Amino acid sequence: MKKVLIKNAKIVNEGKIKEADVFIEGGIIVEIAESISAKSPDVQIFDAEGTHLLPGVIDDQVHFREPGLTHKENIEMGSRAAVAGGITSFIEMPNTLPQTTTIEELEKKFELAAAKSYANYSFMFGGTNDNLEEILKVDPKTTAALKLFLGSSTGNMLVDDEKTLEQIFSKSPLLIAVHCEDEETIKKNLEECIDRYGDDIPIELHPQIRSEEACYKSSSKAVALAKKTGARLHVFHVSTAKELSLFSNKKKLKDKKITAEVCIHHLWFNDSDYKKKGTLIKWNPAVKTKKDQEALMKALNDDLLDVVATDHAPHTKEEKKNVYTKAPSGGPLVQHSLAAMLQFYHQEKISLEKIVEKMCHNPAILFEIKDRGFIREGYKADLVLVDLNAPWAVQPDNIQYKCGWSPFEGVTFKSRVTHTFVNGNLVYKNFKHQPFANVAERLQFDR
Repeated sequence: MKKVLIKNAKIVNEGKIKEADVFIEGGIIVEIAESISAKSPDVQIFDAEGTHLLPGVIDDQVHFREPGLTHKENIEMGSRAAVAGGITSFIEMPNTLPQTTTIEELEKKFELAAAKSYANYSFMFGGTNDNLEEILKVDPKTTAALKLFLGSSTGNMLVDDEKTLEQIFSKSPLLIAVHCEDEETIKKNLEECIDRYGDDIPIELHPQIRSEEACYKSSSKAVALAKKTGARLHVFHVSTAKELSLFSNKKKLKDKKITAEVCIHHLWFNDSDYKKKGTLIKWNPAVKTKKDQEALMKALNDDLLDVVATDHAPHTKEEKKNVYTKAPSGGPLVQHSLAAMLQFYHQEKISLEKIVEKMCHNPAILFEIKDRGFIREGYKADLVLVDLNAPWAVQPDNIQYKCGWSPFEGVTFKSRVTHTFVNGNLVYKNFKHQPFANVAERLQFDR
């Protein structure tokens, strides 16, 4: 059984930073102590002097596009980029081709990931207007959650039948994760813009088309339905200040029935960036105002928002360069999400401890992931070493995404991931991946 000793690390974990050594055996953290000596010659030693040791990031919202859309991304390349960014576990979305709306298709995705993923994996089951029977068959101990699109996005899995929606909320055995944008509001706004501009709508109007009103109308409806039915609800990618009134920080995360997350792009960009970035930063929900951006960061620190995720959703650069009505929404983010959050730390907008809470601890608590998300004895050794003082620029030659581009291209980050361990195995070191060793595991859930 492989033995690893990480020495002299500043461990960021459970609200504290402390220096300690970590001993790993068989993929498990066996001992954490002030000083640990290698007890046999077969121990692989890593001197972490000058770096910080974090739990591996858990990204609860990625689109790795497999099966059916693999010209944009696939599980192998997406997970490869993820570990380069310090993400050791991901939860992938159901809007692939075919959609993950049957048990059979769900299991096919697990088989794909088991053969090729660099990071630990799970998948969300997709809800539709007519698959309630399949939803009820899903095992909550082996599947992350149920994903509902309450506003159509890539893949057109819109659930808009009111009776079906209430039944799903009432009966789902799984946590329900939702994309909230009101379809009627968006259609009305879009039609008005097409009447004026045709297909070539200025990208700056994206946040007016997919507006604050569209977001709030849908998310408030979802929250009201969850309160009515008692469903366990998680609202994805909150993008407006107005929606924050729907959430509370009065309870600890483990006791909340309604939770929310923010994505990297809504923290990093605002509507002034459309002029330079164009459709490369076209997302659903849209990047909105500076006021929204600032409110989201404050809400993250104040625990109204529980999780930071990416909504990594690549498209080719050719697809993104289309006119507004034909340019798809979404972009690649997994390689750069932790570096971006660490940039906010350098800007004194958030602490290291809070970053770890929102990217590592809280996804594990929220989804009840077994033995991950913390640096604890007995837990899986999903770990990341970061150097807070190692600047690097995002350039085409170091972008890991299959689509080959990043909205962060040209940005110089002050911090970088130096080592990523998945189940105690080194998978990435100093801009280089280790040979694929098939060490990733299917996430299990304590439910």
